Amino acid sequence: MQPVLEVAIEAAHAAGRAIRSLYGRDLVIGQKGDAGPVTEADLASNACIQDILLRAFPDDGWLSEETADRPDRLGKSRTWIIDPLDGTWEFMMGVPEFVVSVALCVDSVAVLGVLHNPITQETFSGILGQGAWLNGVPIHVSSTSDLAASTFCVSRSETGKGLLKPFERRLNLSPKGSVAYKCGLVAAGCYDGVFTYNPRNEWDICAGVAIIEAAGGRVTDRQGQPYRFNQPDPLKTPLIGTNAHVHAALMAVLHESTG
Repeated sequence: MQPVLEVAIEAAHAAGRAIRSLYGRDLVIGQKGDAGPVTEADLASNACIQDILLRAFPDDGWLSEETADRPDRLGKSRTWIIDPLDGTWEFMMGVPEFVVSVALCVDSVAVLGVLHNPITQETFSGILGQGAWLNGVPIHVSSTSDLAASTFCVSRSETGKGLLKPFERRLNLSPKGSVAYKCGLVAAGCYDGVFTYNPRNEWDICAGVAIIEAAGGRVTDRQGQPYRFNQPDPLKTPLIGTNAHVHAALMAVLHESTG
């Protein structure tokens, strides 16, 4: 998998250069309904990734937020799951908390991920069972085992809408941008966990799942079930990703606080 990871990083960095060249400009070119805006940067990033990955691995499946879905991916053992710009709102607002998200799933399991922030120049990567890295240096999830001493990064938009108020008395919360970026920060031990209130799509979380697990953490849905990727419906139930030590305790609080 190491040579495959190198190609995935190459693709993420090429996409990042395209995004960085457009950062700080008024680039909204459309709306995707409830999914929000799409910008020139989203499309330029998608084109870079698609060109590099599908040229290197023409037989693999493909699922991207910015590409029309094709059902033939469901018959593939290996499928690339891509968010060319996770955190479009942050990109538009000039908040450097967004990433290019590149993931490979094999037989529905997230086995490889790359998250690249083109502004901070952070590249989180991981291969399931082999390790995780930040800019090539090995990383590991935090060792915190006390829920009260833990800090969880959560959605800035969900916080702003008041959706996380039920949890604020029990948990230390730190609002951040893109969910994929938050997963990278958890994998690097900067936070003890991440969770979402609302569902997320496969392209939002697949790379983050691979990297957190490669870094020694645990990721499940609210019911404690692992995710299966490359499914007909890409929408996934709310995510919980932690250092593994506080996973059960966090899940209990989330259940108690929402009844």
